[in-house]
Amino acid sequence: MDTPAAASLGEFDLIAKYFSRPVRRAVLGVGDDCALLEAPAPGMHWAVSTDMLVEGRHFVAGVAPERLGHKALAVNLSDLAACGATPRAFLLSLALPCADEAFVEPFAAGLLALADRHAIELVGGDTTGGALAICITVIGEVPAGQALLRSGARAGDDLWVSGVLGDARLALEAWRGAAALAADDLAAVQRALELPQPRVALGLALRGVAHAAIDLSDGLAGDLGHVLARSRVGALLDWSALPRSSTLAAQPQPLQQQCVLGGGDDYELLFSAPTSARSGVQKAADRAAVAVSRIGTVQAEAGLRVRWPDDRVSAWAARSFDHFASEG
Repeated sequence: MDTPAAASLGEFDLIAKYFSRPVRRAVLGVGDDCALLEAPAPGMHWAVSTDMLVEGRHFVAGVAPERLGHKALAVNLSDLAACGATPRAFLLSLALPCADEAFVEPFAAGLLALADRHAIELVGGDTTGGALAICITVIGEVPAGQALLRSGARAGDDLWVSGVLGDARLALEAWRGAAALAADDLAAVQRALELPQPRVALGLALRGVAHAAIDLSDGLAGDLGHVLARSRVGALLDWSALPRSSTLAAQPQPLQQQCVLGGGDDYELLFSAPTSARSGVQKAADRAAVAVSRIGTVQAEAGLRVRWPDDRVSAWAARSFDHFASEG
């Protein structure tokens, strides 16, 4: 985070200037020991999730602060989307090497622009000095019994995914020097990596339609593996049906497999639904203005398998990225 030298704000001035906003739904927001939220109406449940982004682990030094602010909230909103929950409030904990306004101002702008887009209010948090790290906790609500869970997939269900897969991982591979991309293509995949779009509207529209859902943060195969394990089922994916951008489709097959099946940071929704709900899924996608693709089937036999274009079927490891066991 190399920026010209500038006067640093104190902690409380920084909070007051960039992160204190009037609240409309919360009873009390930033500025006291606790935020106060009205309890959800009878028959509603809170949905709560938290994610942390650490420089050098989740993002590279030098990423545009506005994009970093966007992504920090987007990855958390994606969890609410996967649950079919309506966003209500969030808390921000931020560690900064210094309170440099050249970083904080655009970071806050990106964060709060996305918050406004999804009508979610910043109601508290913490700031401290240290290596750059961002932790956000989101709070949403969902009608009792209507939350989308990982445990609901049933043998015979269709498997669906929103958007396209693998571009975020392709951006990482380009940064590592493992893929050479034209300038326009590189900008497009970097946008996918740095500005993911949480599928909140789709998650809401899939309530009562989908049986199970998860957001794709750690790769299609691994995140699907979580659904299969919790639902005690298996799956068959159709490689030809997996949605890819033209940029990724032009890459060598091994790289495509790495990005689509083993990549991460897509933040699309993967979900299962009965075959009888195909028209309902499409109506939900149309209502949310998001493209969806039918990519496989849930099977009673445990394990993940992939059908390739030559009709060969092979097993594939349903393994996620692990921060403590993998180099990605």
